[in-house]
Formats: sequence, C-alpha cells, structure tokens
Amino acid sequence: MISSKALIDQTGISRATLNNYIQLGILPKPVVQSLSADADEGGARVLGFFPDDALERVQAVQILKTQGLSMAQVAERLAQTDALLEVHELQLETVSARPAMRPVGGSTNARTANTRSGHGMSEALGNLSLSLDTLTHPAYMLNYNFELTWFNETARKEVFGFVTPPAKSTERNLLNLLSRPEVCLGLENQRALVGLLLQLASSRISYESLAKLVAQSDAELMPLLDSLAFGDSEKEQAVNEVEFFQKDSKGKFVCYRVYAVYFREGILVVHSPGEERGDDLLNFLARRDQVIQSLLSKRLPVMTPLAVLVADLQNSVRICSELPPDEYFALINQIWATMGPILRKYTGTHGKHVGDGVVYYFFPQAESNYLFNAVACADELRLAMRKISAEWQLKKNWFTELELNIGLHEGQEWLGSFQSANHIEFAVLGNTINQASRLSDFARHGSIWATKDLISKLSADERSRVEFGVLRKSQENGERFVASSYAQVESLIDLQKDKYEKLRDISQLAVTEIRRISATRLY
Repeated sequence: MISSKALIDQTGISRATLNNYIQLGILPKPVVQSLSADADEGGARVLGFFPDDALERVQAVQILKTQGLSMAQVAERLAQTDALLEVHELQLETVSARPAMRPVGGSTNARTANTRSGHGMSEALGNLSLSLDTLTHPAYMLNYNFELTWFNETARKEVFGFVTPPAKSTERNLLNLLSRPEVCLGLENQRALVGLLLQLASSRISYESLAKLVAQSDAELMPLLDSLAFGDSEKEQAVNEVEFFQKDSKGKFVCYRVYAVYFREGILVVHSPGEERGDDLLNFLARRDQVIQSLLSKRLPVMTPLAVLVADLQNSVRICSELPPDEYFALINQIWATMGPILRKYTGTHGKHVGDGVVYYFFPQAESNYLFNAVACADELRLAMRKISAEWQLKKNWFTELELNIGLHEGQEWLGSFQSANHIEFAVLGNTINQASRLSDFARHGSIWATKDLISKLSADERSRVEFGVLRKSQENGERFVASSYAQVESLIDLQKDKYEKLRDISQLAVTEIRRISATRLY
C-alpha cells in the first residue's frame, strides 16, 4: 500500500489532481486509516492509502498525457488495459496443450494475482504504443474473397514485392498475387504460404467457394486445398496461431508464428519470428475493436464491383411535422434499428445516413451472390417497414403509411473511406450511387426499383425467384403489369414537369419494379 502523501510527493501531482483521478476511475477510492499523534506529529490524523500499483498508474497517466490524450481518453485507455489483463489472466489459467492451430496468448508461466502491479502494468502500457503503424513484422488483411485489402510496408518488402497493388479487386486475389514475378518468396515458400492462408480461411469459407477461387487462379493448388479439414469450428478462436516454416536464403527452414485475427470484414495475418516472445503483439491483437477500426481506416482504395441500395422514407417532412420531436426521433431510430440486422444478414456495408435515408453497399462474396443479396435485402426491408407502419398506425390511430422507397443499381466503382477522429465512413466514387439515389427518388409508395443492368446479371435461378416488371398504361387497355420487362424512366413519367427535374439524369436508364422475392422459382 502507498499513502496519498507519498503518492503526491513521488509523482508531483496536486491533491486536486489526485481527487480527479479517483473520480475518473483511474485510481480506486483510498482506504482511510487513522494515525497516532506521534506517528505523524503535527500532521494529519487520518491518511488515505492506495494499492501498490497506484504509483505506476499515475506515471502511466503522465506518459499518456504527453502523447496528447485527454483525461477522458486516458481513463478509457487504462480501463481497456485492465480488461485486457483480466482476459489475459483467464487465458493463462485455461490454456491447454497447443494444437496445430490454437488460440494464442497462453504462457507456461502463470501471472501472479497482483498482475496489475509491477511488470504486468508496465507490459500492458507498453502495448498501448503498439499499432498497425508500428508493427515491424509483415502484416496484411484479406477479405473472404481472398483479396488483399491492406498491408504494411514490411509485408510489401518481404512478401509481395510490388510497388503499388493492382487497382482492381479481382486482381488482388492473394492466390494470384503470390505467383507474380516480383513476389519476394521462392516457389516452395509461395506454396507453403498459400497452403497456410487456405488453412486460415477454411474456418470461414466453404470448400466449394475456396475450390472455385483456386480453380480460377491455379488448379495445381487443389491438392493443397484437399489436404485441409473443413467444418472444424473449434479451430477458430479470437486470435489463432499457426506455425509456418519458410526456407531462408541458405535453404534452412526458419520457423515463424503466424497470427490470424478474424473479423466480419476479413482476416488480419501477422508473421512473427518463432523465437520472439509475442506477448505485446498478442495483447495488441486482442484489442479487436481498436484493431478493426484502424484497419478499416487504412483500407486500400480499390476498383470493385458492387451493388448500391438507397432507401428513403417517403413524405418524411410531412411525417416530421405531424409527430412530436421525441416521437419522430423514436420512429427513425426504430427504422434504423430494424434495418441494421437485415442489412447485416445480407452482408450490406454501411455507407452513410442521409437525413432519414440510408445508403448501403454490397460487395462480391465468397458464399453468395452480392447482387441477389441486395435484391433480397430490399424485399425484406419492405416487409419489415410494413410491420412498423402497422404498429405506428395502431399507436397513433392515424392513417399515415410509413413507406421506404428503394433504388438498386450495380456497377464498378472506386471504394475508399473517409474518416474523422472517431468515425469511419465508406464512400463510393462514381455514378452508380448517384443513379441508385435517383432511382430511390423515382420509387413511390414503398416500391423497389432496380436497373436492368442489375437484374440481368443475376443467375437464371435467382432471376426466376424475383417477380419483376413494369406497369404499362394505355387509354385503350388501362393499366397492365407486364412481367419480366423493363422500361426507360422517360417512358414512365413526364420529365417535363418541374417536380421530376432531378430525374432527368436517369431519363434513359432501363429499370424495372421488383414486386416480391420467392424462396422457389416463380415460373
């Protein structure tokens, strides 16, 4: 235990600063003990005492403040460190014999009960300076299409060898990248690394999908794929470690520890020399939220195929005027909360909120067709919106219909990210998103409109499950829905009217209305 007086004397902080640390939760409330008069003659009769690690925690605060962190950020960082140490202790208590691929973080030497004092806190604080920018080992991320989405300079120099990566996402397939002439690995090491990456991916990607990727790149790699065990759910942990043997320039095998961290967006892979103790790296990788935020902010701009979904609440201005502010915000939050799980179900990536509308992107997937995902997602959003509308009609006893107007389009555009201090937003540059947005403006009464380009790229089986077409109007025959047909926007509305001015940009776009999606063929 250390007294408050000793803590102030040794760190140079004031009594007010010490109290502030207690209020922020950086230090616990002191244990107050009474002192005899001669023990501290002429001084305080009671004194507060802190745990032994209090001195080191205050020093940690002073270090973090020199890095430009606010006190709130310092408190949050130390809380994360505490949580990290608790998880690490649990791992140490439960670690068992090491399999070929195992959860990492274990050590044969268990920590003592006072982990947060002495070396434990110093080690954890050392981890705080470790980041993607300071990793000295090769590190890179691949998505579940086996495409490279990020790499550090060490990986570029020691693994890939290129000056700049290919622009198109399809050309960033690692099976292709590792066979390029400039790759830094010999042929034997290339195959060994491919086998390792296939092993890492096999816990998330089915054999059929990986076989398709391998066949498109190099059919000679199929024996590597066939040697893997699929369906072993126990082999994937938050962080996995795999031993990887690579030949050096003298032909001698060198052992590496390869760490893999699985995220929804892909797999982060880090190569570390086998003789190095990896505690700092493991503790850094265990900070999953921080790691993925950093990875997403550094994602390489890429030219990629995608589908865009834009959804907008019809008559939102009128609805806003009819509801009290708190109810309007509650409605919009309910819509977003309902949409979130549906969009994640179909692997949608959040683009941005525009007022009470949303933009989502759908990218190629190993396990499903991203184009059909976008169409099925739109249909499920429409059904969910009908339930919300019925709920609010009952709640408010009104006749207002709550309807999402949805536009769908596909294309090939540049994908990147815009970021601020605490927010990352994916952005697509190009006309695809603009046309999807205009199509959302064109859609009315909760309808879904998609471009001919998107529907025509569905497989025959997928297209057979979609009821789509155009409602034709004529003076002689009235209205008639013509299934499996398209029309240019200019033939469906009078673009000379001022209210349709912003739709003139898509006047010649061939579009169709999606009525419903079926689990089986419709024809």
